[in-house]
Amino acid sequence: MKDNAIQVANVSKVFKETVALDRVSADFERHKIHGLVGRNGSGKTMLLKCICGFTPITSGEIIVNGKRVGKDVDVPSGIGIIIETPGFLPNYSGYKNLKFLAEINKIISKNEIKAAIRRVGLDPASTKRVGRYSLGMRQRLGIAQAIMERPSILLLDEPMNGIDKHGVDDIRQLLVQLRDEGITMILASHNAEDIERLCDTVYEMDQGKLQSR
Repeated sequence: MKDNAIQVANVSKVFKETVALDRVSADFERHKIHGLVGRNGSGKTMLLKCICGFTPITSGEIIVNGKRVGKDVDVPSGIGIIIETPGFLPNYSGYKNLKFLAEINKIISKNEIKAAIRRVGLDPASTKRVGRYSLGMRQRLGIAQAIMERPSILLLDEPMNGIDKHGVDDIRQLLVQLRDEGITMILASHNAEDIERLCDTVYEMDQGKLQSR
């Protein structure tokens, strides 16, 4: 019997007359990387937002780690998220930004924050302000934020956005390491090579509908 971290059952999301998700069903097994492909506007980002509780669903059911989103919990615990461009305080360093965020939950130490920054190839001792970061550096910092509290699930929407070729190889290696450490991932990407090299299963979205590939 499969051990599913996330179960999506007959989920629809409707905005007035626009159907963003159309009776979507899928089971995402633990300790695997699940690919999500589709054109812009196909519903990939909306599905991720519904799974993490950012956007309430119109009908159906989403269960994350055994709890129903929007019923048992508003926002599931144990999820690291990159959805759209990460937002940080531009006048502070990467480390200070993550330290501010870590103080919300108070579950990790300064050393754990620094370790997450190192894992994505940045220097935690750097005083460079995030406002002067390149898009790729911001994306790396966003990944560090997503993994720093040791989540059991990662939802990654175009995590390689803005990262150069060498950096992409580094992040791919990191994602494989995280899977091997027991983290379950959903990876939404336009990059066919990311999907081919990293994913254990692949789902395709088109006009709000989901099917396995």
